[in-house]
Amino acid sequence: MAKDRSDDELVTRIRGEITDSLGYMGDTISQQREQAMEYYYSLPFGNEVEGRSQYVDSTVQDTIEWIKPSLMRVFASGDEMVKFNPHGPEDVEMAKQATDYVNYVFTKDNNGFNILYSMFKTALLQKNGFCKIYWKTSNEQKKESYKNLTEPEYQALLVDDEVEIIDVEQNEKNMLGQIEITYDVECKRVKDYSRVQIDPVPPEEILVSRRAKSIKDCDFIAQRVSKTVSELVDMGFNKKEVESLPTAEDQAFNTESIVRRSYDDATSDMELSNIDPALRVVQITECYMKVDMDGDGIAELRKIIVGGSGYNNYVILENEEIPVIPFAMVTAIPMPFRFFGLSFYDLLADVQQMSTTIMRQTLDNMYLQNAARTVVVDGQANLDDLLTSRPGGIVRVKNPNAVTPMQTPNFLNEGLAMMQKIDDLKEKRSGVPKQNTGLNPDTINKSHTTATSVNQMMAAGTQRVELIARNFAEGVKDIFKNILTILCEYQDQERIIRLRGKFIPMNPREWTTRYD
Repeated sequence: MAKDRSDDELVTRIRGEITDSLGYMGDTISQQREQAMEYYYSLPFGNEVEGRSQYVDSTVQDTIEWIKPSLMRVFASGDEMVKFNPHGPEDVEMAKQATDYVNYVFTKDNNGFNILYSMFKTALLQKNGFCKIYWKTSNEQKKESYKNLTEPEYQALLVDDEVEIIDVEQNEKNMLGQIEITYDVECKRVKDYSRVQIDPVPPEEILVSRRAKSIKDCDFIAQRVSKTVSELVDMGFNKKEVESLPTAEDQAFNTESIVRRSYDDATSDMELSNIDPALRVVQITECYMKVDMDGDGIAELRKIIVGGSGYNNYVILENEEIPVIPFAMVTAIPMPFRFFGLSFYDLLADVQQMSTTIMRQTLDNMYLQNAARTVVVDGQANLDDLLTSRPGGIVRVKNPNAVTPMQTPNFLNEGLAMMQKIDDLKEKRSGVPKQNTGLNPDTINKSHTTATSVNQMMAAGTQRVELIARNFAEGVKDIFKNILTILCEYQDQERIIRLRGKFIPMNPREWTTRYD
Protein backbone atom coordinates (compact mmCIF):
# COMPACT_ATOMS: atom_id res chain seq x y z
CA MET A 1 0.00 0.00 0.00
CA ALA A 2 2.84 2.39 0.77
CA LYS A 3 4.32 1.87 -2.69
CA ASP A 4 0.99 2.55 -4.41
CA ARG A 5 0.49 5.68 -2.37
CA SER A 6 4.00 6.82 -3.22
CA ASP A 7 3.35 6.21 -6.91
CA ASP A 8 0.15 8.25 -6.73
CA GLU A 9 2.01 11.16 -5.15
CA LEU A 10 4.75 10.87 -7.72
CA VAL A 11 2.29 10.88 -10.64
CA THR A 12 0.54 13.92 -9.18
CA ARG A 13 3.80 15.84 -8.99
CA ILE A 14 4.86 14.78 -12.49
CA ARG A 15 1.52 15.88 -13.94
CA GLY A 16 1.89 19.27 -12.27
CA GLU A 17 5.50 19.70 -13.45
CA ILE A 18 4.65 18.78 -17.05
CA THR A 19 1.57 21.01 -17.21
CA ASP A 20 3.48 24.00 -15.81
CA SER A 21 6.66 23.44 -17.84
CA LEU A 22 8.07 25.63 -20.58
CA GLY A 23 7.37 24.10 -23.99
CA TYR A 24 4.07 22.46 -22.97
CA MET A 25 1.08 22.59 -25.33
CA GLY A 26 1.95 25.46 -27.66
CA ASP A 27 3.06 28.12 -25.15
CA THR A 28 4.87 31.32 -26.14
CA ILE A 29 8.25 29.58 -26.48
CA SER A 30 6.75 26.96 -28.82
CA GLN A 31 5.00 29.62 -30.93
CA GLN A 32 8.24 31.60 -31.31
CA ARG A 33 10.18 28.51 -32.39
CA GLU A 34 7.44 27.60 -34.85
CA GLN A 35 7.50 31.10 -36.37
CA ALA A 36 11.31 30.97 -36.50
CA MET A 37 11.12 27.87 -38.69
CA GLU A 38 8.60 29.59 -40.97
CA TYR A 39 10.88 32.62 -41.33
CA TYR A 40 13.89 30.39 -42.04
CA TYR A 41 11.99 28.66 -44.85
CA SER A 42 10.80 32.08 -46.14
CA LEU A 43 7.22 30.84 -46.07
CA PRO A 44 4.47 33.35 -47.01
CA PHE A 45 3.35 35.65 -44.19
CA GLY A 46 -0.33 35.16 -44.95
CA ASN A 47 -0.95 38.81 -45.91
CA GLU A 48 -0.20 38.33 -49.61
CA VAL A 49 -2.57 39.97 -52.13
CA GLU A 50 -3.48 38.26 -55.38
CA GLY A 51 -1.95 40.01 -58.36
CA ARG A 52 0.73 41.74 -56.23
CA SER A 53 4.30 40.73 -55.45
CA GLN A 54 4.62 37.51 -53.38
CA TYR A 55 8.31 38.05 -52.53
CA VAL A 56 9.51 36.88 -49.08
CA ASP A 57 12.90 37.97 -47.78
CA SER A 58 15.37 35.40 -46.35
CA THR A 59 17.29 37.50 -43.81
CA VAL A 60 17.08 34.90 -41.03
CA GLN A 61 18.23 32.06 -43.26
CA ASP A 62 21.07 34.07 -44.85
CA THR A 63 22.49 35.20 -41.52
CA ILE A 64 22.44 31.74 -39.95
CA GLU A 65 23.97 30.06 -43.00
CA TRP A 66 26.83 32.59 -43.08
CA ILE A 67 27.64 32.15 -39.39
CA LYS A 68 27.56 28.33 -39.31
CA PRO A 69 30.77 27.65 -41.31
CA SER A 70 32.86 29.75 -38.92
CA LEU A 71 31.41 27.98 -35.89
CA MET A 72 31.89 24.50 -37.34
CA ARG A 73 35.49 25.33 -38.26
CA VAL A 74 36.18 26.35 -34.65
CA PHE A 75 34.85 23.12 -33.15
CA ALA A 76 35.24 20.42 -35.78
CA SER A 77 38.59 21.17 -37.43
CA GLY A 78 40.77 19.07 -35.09
CA ASP A 79 40.86 15.56 -33.66
CA GLU A 80 41.04 16.64 -30.03
CA MET A 81 37.95 18.71 -29.29
CA VAL A 82 38.26 18.65 -25.48
CA LYS A 83 41.19 18.01 -23.16
CA PHE A 84 41.00 16.86 -19.53
CA ASN A 85 43.58 18.30 -17.14
CA PRO A 86 44.77 16.29 -14.10
CA HIS A 87 44.37 17.51 -10.53
CA GLY A 88 47.66 16.00 -9.36
CA PRO A 89 50.73 14.18 -10.71
CA GLU A 90 49.07 10.82 -10.05
CA ASP A 91 46.25 11.76 -12.48
CA VAL A 92 48.42 12.67 -15.50
CA GLU A 93 48.28 9.35 -17.33
CA MET A 94 44.61 8.74 -16.54
CA ALA A 95 43.63 12.24 -17.68
CA LYS A 96 45.44 11.63 -20.99
CA GLN A 97 43.58 8.34 -21.45
CA ALA A 98 40.27 10.00 -20.60
CA THR A 99 40.97 12.73 -23.17
CA ASP A 100 41.74 10.20 -25.92
CA TYR A 101 38.82 7.92 -25.14
CA VAL A 102 36.14 10.60 -24.70
CA ASN A 103 37.13 12.27 -27.98
CA TYR A 104 37.07 8.83 -29.64
CA VAL A 105 33.57 8.14 -28.29
CA PHE A 106 32.29 11.48 -29.60
CA THR A 107 33.85 11.40 -33.06
CA LYS A 108 34.07 7.67 -33.85
CA ASP A 109 31.33 5.91 -31.87
CA ASN A 110 29.02 8.84 -32.63
CA ASN A 111 28.88 11.27 -35.54
CA GLY A 112 30.26 14.25 -33.66
CA PHE A 113 30.12 16.63 -36.62
CA ASN A 114 26.42 16.06 -37.24
CA ILE A 115 25.63 16.33 -33.53
CA LEU A 116 27.28 19.75 -33.28
CA TYR A 117 25.78 20.86 -36.59
CA SER A 118 22.25 20.05 -35.43
CA MET A 119 22.73 21.66 -32.00
CA PHE A 120 24.33 24.83 -33.37
CA LYS A 121 21.77 25.36 -36.11
CA THR A 122 18.89 24.79 -33.69
CA ALA A 123 20.38 27.29 -31.23
CA LEU A 124 20.93 29.93 -33.91
CA LEU A 125 17.34 29.54 -35.14
CA GLN A 126 15.26 28.36 -32.15
CA LYS A 127 16.97 29.76 -29.04
CA ASN A 128 18.53 26.60 -27.55
CA GLY A 129 20.04 23.47 -29.09
CA PHE A 130 19.90 20.19 -27.14
CA CYS A 131 21.52 16.77 -27.23
CA LYS A 132 21.09 13.70 -25.05
CA ILE A 133 24.03 11.65 -23.76
CA TYR A 134 23.20 8.22 -22.35
CA TRP A 135 24.36 4.62 -22.08
CA LYS A 136 22.72 2.49 -24.78
CA THR A 137 22.58 -1.21 -24.07
CA SER A 138 23.00 -3.32 -27.20
CA ASN A 139 23.62 -7.06 -27.52
CA GLU A 140 24.23 -9.16 -30.61
CA GLN A 141 23.21 -12.82 -30.42
CA LYS A 142 24.62 -15.59 -32.57
CA LYS A 143 24.12 -19.36 -32.34
CA GLU A 144 27.21 -21.59 -32.54
CA SER A 145 27.79 -25.34 -32.56
CA TYR A 146 30.95 -27.30 -31.76
CA LYS A 147 31.82 -30.97 -32.33
CA ASN A 148 34.21 -33.21 -30.42
CA LEU A 149 35.40 -30.63 -27.90
CA THR A 150 37.97 -31.83 -25.40
CA GLU A 151 37.48 -31.29 -21.68
CA PRO A 152 39.68 -28.11 -21.55
CA GLU A 153 37.90 -26.71 -24.59
CA TYR A 154 34.49 -27.41 -23.07
CA GLN A 155 35.50 -25.83 -19.75
CA ALA A 156 36.70 -22.74 -21.65
CA LEU A 157 33.21 -22.34 -23.08
CA LEU A 158 31.63 -22.72 -19.65
CA VAL A 159 33.70 -19.89 -18.12
CA ASP A 160 33.18 -17.57 -21.10
CA ASP A 161 30.78 -14.83 -19.95
CA GLU A 162 29.57 -14.29 -23.52
CA VAL A 163 28.47 -17.90 -24.01
CA GLU A 164 25.18 -19.47 -22.92
CA ILE A 165 25.05 -23.28 -23.30
CA ILE A 166 21.85 -24.52 -24.97
CA ASP A 167 22.51 -28.25 -25.40
CA VAL A 168 25.39 -30.62 -24.62
CA GLU A 169 25.94 -34.19 -25.81
CA GLN A 170 28.72 -36.20 -24.17
CA ASN A 171 30.61 -38.78 -26.24
CA GLU A 172 33.03 -41.52 -25.13
CA LYS A 173 35.77 -42.79 -27.41
CA ASN A 174 38.23 -45.63 -26.82
CA MET A 175 41.63 -44.29 -27.88
CA LEU A 176 44.37 -46.89 -27.56
CA GLY A 177 42.75 -48.49 -24.56
CA GLN A 178 41.91 -45.20 -22.86
CA ILE A 179 38.48 -43.65 -22.65
CA GLU A 180 38.42 -40.11 -23.98
CA ILE A 181 35.36 -37.95 -23.37
CA THR A 182 34.37 -35.31 -25.96
CA TYR A 183 31.45 -32.91 -26.15
CA ASP A 184 29.11 -31.77 -28.89
CA VAL A 185 27.85 -28.35 -27.83
CA GLU A 186 25.18 -25.98 -29.07
CA CYS A 187 25.43 -22.53 -27.54
CA LYS A 188 24.40 -18.92 -27.92
CA ARG A 189 27.07 -16.26 -27.93
CA VAL A 190 25.88 -12.83 -26.73
CA LYS A 191 28.26 -10.03 -27.64
CA ASP A 192 27.88 -6.82 -25.67
CA TYR A 193 28.07 -3.73 -27.90
CA SER A 194 26.81 -1.24 -25.31
CA ARG A 195 28.14 2.26 -25.94
CA VAL A 196 27.66 5.90 -25.04
CA GLN A 197 24.96 7.21 -27.38
CA ILE A 198 24.61 10.92 -28.25
CA ASP A 199 21.46 12.09 -30.01
CA PRO A 200 20.47 15.63 -31.04
CA VAL A 201 17.06 16.40 -29.54
CA PRO A 202 14.40 18.49 -31.33
CA PRO A 203 13.55 21.47 -29.08
CA GLU A 204 9.81 20.70 -29.09
CA GLU A 205 10.53 17.47 -27.20
CA ILE A 206 12.06 19.29 -24.23
CA LEU A 207 9.96 20.31 -21.23
CA VAL A 208 11.66 22.24 -18.45
CA SER A 209 10.60 23.77 -15.17
CA ARG A 210 9.82 27.50 -15.26
CA ARG A 211 12.07 27.87 -12.23
CA ALA A 212 15.13 26.62 -14.12
CA LYS A 213 17.93 28.98 -15.15
CA SER A 214 20.19 26.24 -16.59
CA ILE A 215 20.28 22.47 -16.92
CA LYS A 216 22.58 22.20 -13.92
CA ASP A 217 20.19 23.88 -11.49
CA CYS A 218 16.84 22.61 -12.81
CA ASP A 219 14.91 20.18 -10.62
CA PHE A 220 12.71 19.01 -13.49
CA ILE A 221 13.47 18.48 -17.17
CA ALA A 222 11.81 15.98 -19.47
CA GLN A 223 11.83 14.66 -23.02
CA ARG A 224 8.43 13.97 -24.56
CA VAL A 225 8.60 11.47 -27.42
CA SER A 226 6.27 9.31 -29.48
CA LYS A 227 7.11 5.65 -30.01
CA THR A 228 5.30 2.63 -31.37
CA VAL A 229 4.06 -0.13 -29.08
CA SER A 230 6.58 -2.45 -30.72
CA GLU A 231 9.51 -0.13 -29.92
CA LEU A 232 8.56 0.13 -26.25
CA VAL A 233 8.12 -3.63 -25.86
CA ASP A 234 11.52 -4.14 -27.53
CA MET A 235 13.02 -1.68 -25.00
CA GLY A 236 11.87 -4.03 -22.23
CA PHE A 237 8.71 -2.36 -20.95
CA ASN A 238 5.74 -4.42 -19.78
CA LYS A 239 3.65 -5.41 -22.80
CA LYS A 240 0.27 -5.07 -21.08
CA GLU A 241 1.10 -1.64 -19.66
CA VAL A 242 2.31 -0.38 -23.03
CA GLU A 243 -0.72 -1.69 -24.90
CA SER A 244 -3.02 0.04 -22.40
CA LEU A 245 -1.53 3.47 -23.19
CA PRO A 246 -3.72 5.82 -25.26
CA THR A 247 -2.75 6.74 -28.80
CA ALA A 248 -0.45 9.79 -28.93
CA GLU A 249 -2.17 13.08 -29.66
CA ASP A 250 0.56 14.36 -31.99
CA GLN A 251 -1.38 17.29 -33.38
CA ALA A 252 -1.90 18.72 -29.90
CA PHE A 253 1.76 19.52 -29.24
CA ASN A 254 3.89 18.73 -32.26
CA THR A 255 3.04 21.64 -34.57
CA GLU A 256 6.73 22.64 -34.54
CA SER A 257 7.60 19.29 -36.11
CA ILE A 258 4.86 19.77 -38.70
CA VAL A 259 6.27 23.19 -39.66
CA ARG A 260 9.76 21.70 -39.91
CA ARG A 261 8.50 19.22 -42.50
CA SER A 262 6.12 21.65 -44.23
CA TYR A 263 8.72 22.94 -46.70
CA ASP A 264 8.82 19.67 -48.63
CA ASP A 265 6.21 17.45 -46.92
CA ALA A 266 2.77 18.88 -46.28
CA THR A 267 1.29 15.60 -45.03
CA SER A 268 1.17 14.37 -41.46
CA ASP A 269 2.20 10.93 -40.22
CA MET A 270 -0.06 8.15 -41.42
CA GLU A 271 -1.87 6.24 -38.70
CA LEU A 272 -0.88 2.58 -39.03
CA SER A 273 -2.66 1.15 -35.98
CA ASN A 274 -5.50 -0.13 -38.13
CA ILE A 275 -2.97 -2.11 -40.15
CA ASP A 276 -0.93 -3.46 -37.23
CA PRO A 277 -1.66 -2.66 -33.55
CA ALA A 278 2.06 -3.08 -32.79
CA LEU A 279 2.68 0.04 -34.90
CA ARG A 280 0.27 2.19 -32.90
CA VAL A 281 2.04 5.35 -31.71
CA VAL A 282 1.90 6.19 -28.02
CA GLN A 283 3.40 9.02 -26.02
CA ILE A 284 5.96 8.64 -23.25
CA THR A 285 7.73 11.30 -21.21
CA GLU A 286 11.20 10.71 -19.77
CA CYS A 287 11.32 12.85 -16.63
CA TYR A 288 14.60 13.72 -14.93
CA MET A 289 13.82 15.16 -11.54
CA LYS A 290 14.97 15.33 -7.94
CA VAL A 291 12.78 13.17 -5.68
CA ASP A 292 13.14 11.96 -2.09
CA MET A 293 12.10 8.35 -2.62
CA ASP A 294 13.61 6.84 0.56
CA GLY A 295 12.29 9.47 2.98
CA ASP A 296 15.70 10.59 4.29
CA GLY A 297 14.99 14.25 3.53
CA ILE A 298 17.48 14.40 0.64
CA ALA A 299 16.16 14.47 -2.93
CA GLU A 300 17.96 12.15 -5.34
CA LEU A 301 18.20 12.62 -9.10
CA ARG A 302 15.97 10.04 -10.76
CA LYS A 303 14.84 9.04 -14.22
CA ILE A 304 11.10 8.38 -14.25
CA ILE A 305 9.45 7.33 -17.51
CA VAL A 306 5.69 7.80 -17.66
CA GLY A 307 3.32 6.80 -20.43
CA GLY A 308 0.16 8.60 -21.48
CA SER A 309 -0.71 12.30 -21.67
CA GLY A 310 -2.30 15.06 -19.61
CA TYR A 311 -5.75 14.00 -20.74
CA ASN A 312 -5.25 10.57 -19.19
CA ASN A 313 -3.62 9.28 -16.02
CA TYR A 314 0.11 8.82 -16.39
CA VAL A 315 1.47 5.31 -15.92
CA ILE A 316 4.95 4.92 -14.41
CA LEU A 317 6.93 2.58 -16.66
CA GLU A 318 10.38 3.02 -15.09
CA ASN A 319 11.86 4.65 -12.00
CA GLU A 320 15.61 4.54 -11.29
CA GLU A 321 18.32 6.67 -9.73
CA ILE A 322 20.84 8.18 -12.18
CA PRO A 323 24.19 9.96 -11.73
CA VAL A 324 23.64 12.96 -14.02
CA ILE A 325 21.00 14.71 -16.13
CA PRO A 326 21.72 13.33 -19.63
CA PHE A 327 21.17 16.59 -21.55
CA ALA A 328 23.58 19.25 -22.77
CA MET A 329 22.51 22.60 -24.18
CA VAL A 330 23.96 25.45 -26.24
CA THR A 331 22.55 28.92 -26.84
CA ALA A 332 23.96 31.69 -29.02
CA ILE A 333 22.84 34.65 -26.93
CA PRO A 334 22.30 33.62 -23.29
CA MET A 335 19.98 35.73 -21.18
CA PRO A 336 21.01 36.02 -17.51
CA PHE A 337 18.73 34.19 -15.08
CA ARG A 338 16.70 32.64 -17.91
CA PHE A 339 16.78 29.10 -19.28
CA PHE A 340 16.10 30.07 -22.90
CA GLY A 341 18.34 32.53 -24.70
CA LEU A 342 17.77 34.55 -27.87
CA SER A 343 18.10 33.34 -31.45
CA PHE A 344 18.79 35.19 -34.65
CA TYR A 345 15.10 34.94 -35.40
CA ASP A 346 14.47 37.04 -32.27
CA LEU A 347 16.96 39.63 -33.54
CA LEU A 348 15.98 39.71 -37.21
CA ALA A 349 12.29 38.79 -37.51
CA ASP A 350 11.12 42.42 -37.81
CA VAL A 351 13.99 43.18 -40.21
CA GLN A 352 12.83 40.33 -42.48
CA GLN A 353 9.28 41.72 -42.33
CA MET A 354 10.43 45.24 -43.24
CA SER A 355 12.69 44.00 -46.02
CA THR A 356 9.86 41.89 -47.44
CA THR A 357 7.39 44.80 -47.34
CA ILE A 358 9.76 47.31 -48.95
CA MET A 359 10.83 44.86 -51.67
CA ARG A 360 7.22 43.96 -52.45
CA GLN A 361 6.28 47.64 -52.72
CA THR A 362 9.30 48.35 -54.92
CA LEU A 363 8.54 45.42 -57.23
CA ASP A 364 4.85 46.39 -57.43
CA ASN A 365 5.90 49.94 -58.36
CA MET A 366 8.20 48.56 -61.06
CA TYR A 367 5.41 46.41 -62.45
CA LEU A 368 3.09 49.42 -62.63
CA GLN A 369 5.80 51.52 -64.29
CA ASN A 370 6.32 48.92 -67.01
CA ALA A 371 2.66 47.94 -67.36
CA ALA A 372 0.68 50.97 -66.20
CA ARG A 373 -3.04 50.92 -65.56
CA THR A 374 -5.12 52.55 -68.28
CA VAL A 375 -8.01 55.03 -68.24
CA VAL A 376 -10.56 54.19 -70.94
CA VAL A 377 -13.58 56.24 -72.00
CA ASP A 378 -16.53 53.89 -71.83
CA GLY A 379 -17.70 52.89 -75.32
CA GLN A 380 -14.86 54.73 -77.10
CA ALA A 381 -12.35 51.83 -77.31
CA ASN A 382 -12.34 48.09 -78.05
CA LEU A 383 -11.66 46.38 -74.71
CA ASP A 384 -10.57 43.10 -76.34
CA ASP A 385 -7.77 44.97 -78.13
CA LEU A 386 -6.68 46.59 -74.85
CA LEU A 387 -6.64 43.31 -72.95
CA THR A 388 -4.53 41.63 -75.65
CA SER A 389 -1.01 42.92 -75.06
CA ARG A 390 1.49 42.15 -77.82
CA PRO A 391 4.23 44.05 -79.66
CA GLY A 392 2.83 45.96 -82.64
CA GLY A 393 -0.74 45.30 -81.53
CA ILE A 394 -3.57 47.56 -82.66
CA VAL A 395 -6.13 49.14 -80.36
CA ARG A 396 -9.29 50.31 -82.10
CA VAL A 397 -10.67 53.59 -80.71
CA LYS A 398 -13.40 56.03 -81.75
CA ASN A 399 -11.61 59.00 -80.22
CA PRO A 400 -7.83 59.72 -80.06
CA ASN A 401 -8.16 60.52 -76.36
CA ALA A 402 -10.23 57.47 -75.51
CA VAL A 403 -7.23 55.62 -73.95
CA THR A 404 -4.91 57.36 -71.49
CA PRO A 405 -2.21 55.68 -69.32
CA MET A 406 -2.66 56.26 -65.58
CA GLN A 407 0.40 57.87 -64.06
CA THR A 408 2.10 55.95 -61.23
CA PRO A 409 4.53 57.77 -58.90
CA ASN A 410 8.07 56.46 -59.29
CA PHE A 411 9.09 54.83 -56.00
CA LEU A 412 12.12 52.88 -57.25
CA ASN A 413 14.87 55.20 -55.98
CA GLU A 414 13.25 55.62 -52.57
CA GLY A 415 12.64 51.88 -52.33
CA LEU A 416 16.23 50.98 -53.15
CA ALA A 417 17.51 53.57 -50.66
CA MET A 418 15.25 52.10 -48.01
CA MET A 419 16.55 48.61 -48.77
CA GLN A 420 20.08 49.91 -48.17
CA LYS A 421 19.05 51.23 -44.75
CA ILE A 422 17.48 47.91 -43.91
CA ASP A 423 20.69 46.12 -44.94
CA ASP A 424 22.62 48.40 -42.57
CA LEU A 425 20.17 47.57 -39.79
CA LYS A 426 20.59 43.87 -40.58
CA GLU A 427 24.36 44.18 -40.17
CA LYS A 428 24.01 45.93 -36.81
CA ARG A 429 21.56 43.36 -35.49
CA SER A 430 23.38 40.26 -36.67
CA GLY A 431 26.97 41.44 -36.43
CA VAL A 432 27.68 39.94 -39.88
CA PRO A 433 28.83 42.70 -42.28
CA LYS A 434 28.54 42.35 -46.04
CA GLN A 435 32.32 42.02 -46.23
CA ASN A 436 32.03 38.72 -44.34
CA THR A 437 29.38 37.33 -46.67
CA GLY A 438 31.28 37.71 -49.92
CA LEU A 439 33.12 40.26 -52.03
CA ASN A 440 31.52 43.68 -51.82
CA PRO A 441 32.10 45.64 -55.08
CA ASP A 442 32.09 48.92 -53.14
CA THR A 443 35.34 47.95 -51.40
CA ILE A 444 37.28 47.28 -54.62
CA ASN A 445 39.93 49.85 -55.67
CA LYS A 446 39.41 51.95 -52.54
CA SER A 447 42.03 53.89 -50.62
CA HIS A 448 44.08 52.51 -47.75
CA THR A 449 41.81 54.29 -45.26
CA THR A 450 38.76 52.51 -46.62
CA ALA A 451 40.58 49.17 -46.60
CA THR A 452 41.48 49.74 -42.95
CA SER A 453 37.88 50.49 -42.00
CA VAL A 454 36.73 47.40 -43.87
CA ASN A 455 39.24 45.28 -41.94
CA GLN A 456 37.97 46.79 -38.69
CA MET A 457 34.38 45.93 -39.63
CA MET A 458 35.36 42.37 -40.46
CA ALA A 459 37.27 42.08 -37.18
CA ALA A 460 34.21 43.32 -35.28
CA GLY A 461 32.03 40.76 -37.05
CA THR A 462 34.56 38.04 -36.26
CA GLN A 463 34.48 38.99 -32.58
CA ARG A 464 30.70 38.60 -32.58
CA VAL A 465 31.01 35.08 -34.02
CA GLU A 466 33.81 34.27 -31.57
CA LEU A 467 31.56 35.28 -28.67
CA ILE A 468 28.87 32.92 -29.94
CA ALA A 469 31.49 30.18 -30.22
CA ARG A 470 32.57 30.85 -26.63
CA ASN A 471 28.97 30.52 -25.47
CA PHE A 472 28.62 27.27 -27.41
CA ALA A 473 31.85 25.99 -25.84
CA GLU A 474 30.13 25.82 -22.44
CA GLY A 475 27.54 23.41 -23.84
CA VAL A 476 30.16 21.34 -25.66
CA LYS A 477 32.12 21.08 -22.42
CA ASP A 478 29.00 19.68 -20.71
CA ILE A 479 28.68 17.03 -23.44
CA PHE A 480 32.15 15.70 -22.73
CA LYS A 481 31.72 15.88 -18.95
CA ASN A 482 28.60 13.75 -19.29
CA ILE A 483 30.40 11.28 -21.57
CA LEU A 484 33.13 10.81 -18.96
CA THR A 485 30.61 10.43 -16.13
CA ILE A 486 28.56 7.84 -18.03
CA LEU A 487 31.66 5.87 -19.07
CA CYS A 488 32.86 5.67 -15.46
CA GLU A 489 29.36 4.69 -14.29
CA TYR A 490 28.34 2.08 -16.85
CA GLN A 491 31.34 0.66 -18.75
CA ASP A 492 32.36 -2.30 -16.61
CA GLN A 493 34.65 -4.02 -19.10
CA GLU A 494 37.94 -3.05 -20.67
CA ARG A 495 37.67 -1.97 -24.29
CA ILE A 496 40.48 -1.90 -26.84
CA ILE A 497 40.42 0.94 -29.38
CA ARG A 498 42.80 2.02 -32.11
CA LEU A 499 44.46 5.41 -31.65
CA ARG A 500 47.28 6.80 -33.78
CA GLY A 501 47.93 3.37 -35.29
CA LYS A 502 48.12 1.56 -31.94
CA PHE A 503 45.62 -0.61 -30.07
CA ILE A 504 45.14 0.81 -26.58
CA PRO A 505 43.03 -0.69 -23.73
CA MET A 506 40.56 1.67 -22.06
CA ASN A 507 39.10 0.93 -18.63
CA PRO A 508 37.12 3.92 -17.25
CA ARG A 509 36.63 2.12 -13.92
CA GLU A 510 40.20 3.14 -13.07
CA TRP A 511 39.54 6.83 -13.72
CA THR A 512 37.98 9.63 -11.74
CA THR A 513 35.36 12.12 -12.96
CA ARG A 514 37.07 15.06 -11.23
CA TYR A 515 39.32 16.13 -14.09
CA ASP A 516 39.13 19.75 -15.24
